[in-house]
Amino acid sequence: MHRSIGFYLRIYGKILVQDIKSKMSYRSDFIISTIGMICTNIAGFVSFWILFQNFPSVDGWSYYEMLFLYGFSLVSLTPVQCLFDNNWSLRIYVYSGDFIKYCFRPINLFFYYQSEIFDIKGLGQLAFGIGTIVYAWAKLGLPVTVLMILKMIVFLITASLIMIALQNAAAATCFWIQNSFYVLDLVFRFKDYAKYPITIFSPVFRFIFTFLMPIAFIAYYPSLVILRPDEIPLLSWLSPVIGLVFFFLSYKFWMYGAMKYSGTGS
Repeated sequence: MHRSIGFYLRIYGKILVQDIKSKMSYRSDFIISTIGMICTNIAGFVSFWILFQNFPSVDGWSYYEMLFLYGFSLVSLTPVQCLFDNNWSLRIYVYSGDFIKYCFRPINLFFYYQSEIFDIKGLGQLAFGIGTIVYAWAKLGLPVTVLMILKMIVFLITASLIMIALQNAAAATCFWIQNSFYVLDLVFRFKDYAKYPITIFSPVFRFIFTFLMPIAFIAYYPSLVILRPDEIPLLSWLSPVIGLVFFFLSYKFWMYGAMKYSGTGS
């Protein structure tokens, strides 16, 4: 049964309100978790500062360019943190047999499952990431124009699709692999490399991070459109297409596993 986008947005709005209400009933947990996430991001900020106390640049990348990459990666990773956090519980529902309850609703299965959880703590990461971008943008003296802001928004959205796709695909392995947590955890840990320019890695890792585990598209390639407009590689311009393709393929893979689900658990 095909539903309109408006229908899903209305449904999601109602689910979101109820999920936030339930989380706000445990305010201390929310506050502590948010503070913890912000402290983790501050630690990353400080690590760059310490590094550049000893080196004026890293492979031609200045302190503020690295900060821009860091902020860009934080913002682009926020959607997967906020909107797709339920992927971490997928294996539990599958192995227990409880996933079967999602298979009998007259709405898209992927949407229904993912919309159940909204990780509001990710908004702290979003705020910190935006603040880092604005600070680095000002220090680099980048022009502030409508076109630049539109480019920023488009490339942030499409960059986020890469990490969403990676997490979707990794989480969906639970439909076939019993110890799928390690696959998901490994993919998630790769995100830490997204905040660095790919040029600092060896040719082997450049290939891996571009074509096999494409984390270079989470920050490096899309951010070049803003940071270095005079030397934008083709892969930067292709990143929106690559993001959409990867997301679509991960969705199909996730749905394929869900449709094969027997409901017997493991």
